Amino acid sequence: MRLLLLAASNRQPDWVAAGYREYASRLRGRFVLELKAVKLARRTGGVPAAQAVAEEGERLLAAVPDGAHVVALTERGAPWSTADLARKLEAWSTLGAPVCFLLGGPDGLAPRCLERAAEQWCLSPLTLPHGLARIIVAEALYRAWSLLERHPYHRP
Repeated sequence: MRLLLLAASNRQPDWVAAGYREYASRLRGRFVLELKAVKLARRTGGVPAAQAVAEEGERLLAAVPDGAHVVALTERGAPWSTADLARKLEAWSTLGAPVCFLLGGPDGLAPRCLERAAEQWCLSPLTLPHGLARIIVAEALYRAWSLLERHPYHRP
């Protein structure tokens, strides 16, 4: 099953790419995690944040494959445990469609992204740097997968 992390972001430091790759590469078998970054909108004094968010939202939505199940990463989303996420992975795998996780830029996700999302997931009540959120998504998916596969990595 194709899992796609769509992120509104400029280039991230090497440690972010390495951390993301480490966990994404551990997913094997029926789950594959891919990352696609879309360029952040320009933020200048003359551009309102809402306009930048809307532009990024359009770029994110344009990258969502047809028929995909969309999950918005937002502070207003539900906090999922590893067991919750494992159950969701199992359910999503029966859909026959890719699952896309939308990660907004510095000002969050556009309202259109939230409307398009079938679900909203809150990674943490903390404010996380964008790059760290990428790694957390990859690690959380890996941990949920390891639970499904009865891998010894998961220790409740």
